[in-house]
Amino acid sequence: MISVRELAKSVIALEVRNSRVELDKKWETSFTRKFLITVFTFLSIGIYMWAIGIKQPWLNAIVPTLGFTLSTLSLTWFRKLWEKINTKARADKLIKLSPDLHELLDF
Repeated sequence: MISVRELAKSVIALEVRNSRVELDKKWETSFTRKFLITVFTFLSIGIYMWAIGIKQPWLNAIVPTLGFTLSTLSLTWFRKLWEKINTKARADKLIKLSPDLHELLDF
């Protein structure tokens, strides 16, 4: 049987993990991260265009940078849609697997 001390250790470990995951999630959705990705993308494309001799590399780096930034920002919307579809599919699958689970979770 599991002791109270072991349960307490498990709870603390879960709380530490959850706080780390929450911080990671905040970083993933932060304006700072999006801004840095945009800046580094612009610099990378600009340096590459300059290195291969394209005229006005910094001006020409704007369009691909904006395209990349817009595509990554729109992924949030698609992710939410994907999560909604997959969460419902998983819940439906669990309900089919166990009728008792339906009562347990009050669906």
